[in-house]
Amino acid sequence: MSFLEDLAGARIAVLGGGVTGTGVISFLQNKGANVELYDEKPTNISGLQAKQELAVEDSYTFAVASPGWRLDHPLVLDFLDRKIQVYSELDFAWLVKEEVAPEQKWVALTGTNGKTTTIQMLESILISAGINGRACGNVGEPVITALSSLEQIDVLALELSSFQIEWSQLPIFHSVAILNIAEDHIDWHGSFDEYANAKLKLLRQTNTAVLNIDDSEVSARSTSWNGRKIYYSLQVPRGGELGLVEELLVDRAFSADPTKAAMLAELSDIKPTVPHNVSNALAAAGLALTLGIPHSEIQSGLRNFKVDHHRLELVASADGISWVDDSKATNPHAAFASILSALSVVWIAGGLAKGASMDDLVKRGAVRIRAAILIGQDRDVIADALAKFAPQIPIFKIDKSSTSEELMRQVVAQAKELAQDGDTVLLAPACASMDQFKSYAERGDLFAHAVRESLGL
Repeated sequence: MSFLEDLAGARIAVLGGGVTGTGVISFLQNKGANVELYDEKPTNISGLQAKQELAVEDSYTFAVASPGWRLDHPLVLDFLDRKIQVYSELDFAWLVKEEVAPEQKWVALTGTNGKTTTIQMLESILISAGINGRACGNVGEPVITALSSLEQIDVLALELSSFQIEWSQLPIFHSVAILNIAEDHIDWHGSFDEYANAKLKLLRQTNTAVLNIDDSEVSARSTSWNGRKIYYSLQVPRGGELGLVEELLVDRAFSADPTKAAMLAELSDIKPTVPHNVSNALAAAGLALTLGIPHSEIQSGLRNFKVDHHRLELVASADGISWVDDSKATNPHAAFASILSALSVVWIAGGLAKGASMDDLVKRGAVRIRAAILIGQDRDVIADALAKFAPQIPIFKIDKSSTSEELMRQVVAQAKELAQDGDTVLLAPACASMDQFKSYAERGDLFAHAVRESLGL
């Protein structure tokens, strides 16, 4: 019997009823498994009512856990104490892939910021090259759902969070990329070192890595790894690297003559043309090159790519003021990159800080910030950093109103009162959104709606 054939009639537990859990349940039910759902919240999916704890008599062939569950969660430990194998969704998908699509290549990337943009850039390159590839994982659909597709997929491009990597043991990736490592999810991992180690763990599952040498944490922590390192940088590249030469993105790692730089794309092909987005493009190009994609197709894919909503998205421009939605900047590292994209910023920030410090963000970004409008549960973390390192920046705190819509109207009204000709009103919260909004997308949508309403657009 094969792994897939053994699923028919097997009793399997799924931990977590979110997007990943729903995908796993659908796959298992289609294979004839008897599935039971566990979730901390009352949840009903596909007719399954979630349980909160194992009963004495519960016994399963194995369990599949969604990545947000900590490895030391009491329920996970209960399964392990009973000698029940607990797979991550990623490991479970790999076992399925090895049986149904053994020739399929998996490439993966991770980083504190830029993951979604970069993996979508890579997907655009795959499309331009005529390769049947799909982005999945921490963006779009779960890996197991992508594997369930009836069409043949030659390459899966996986965006992976630190949670997914921490859980993962089995996949062997054709190549991986690590974009950057900065404070995030400290509340989940316990310390910055543990978070960084989770990111670097991805190197154990490949022989080829595309690494951002401009990021001190990535370059320092990958030094001892013995695989093939393809460094990329916003500087002129050395032999074996990707980088910039004047207005060009260039390749000195895969070109036929490594003494010469082959053009990957022009800076004008990358939209928006801001430093962190150009860096993302170099990472996507690096992964594409490991798949043997020609330079011309890489340029075409990057030129055709449009950045996702809520990523430095220009909502409106009026009276010399730009209104920009970067609601996806959910940690200090992302918010700092966003602030650097403008010269004079009325900064809208706050939410759930996830244990991250705001000190470095404020120290490095203060020269661009003219005023700060703070919201959310951890707004005082930002306010304290501003008071300590940039006391000259005026702070305006907006308390939560009756609804999230009204809150954002008040934020925009305050920003409109403060903004002057030449300013960028920037929603770059440096925090997660779930204290006051359903998601970063809702936060960005409500901001954009309030801006257009205020400007009569």
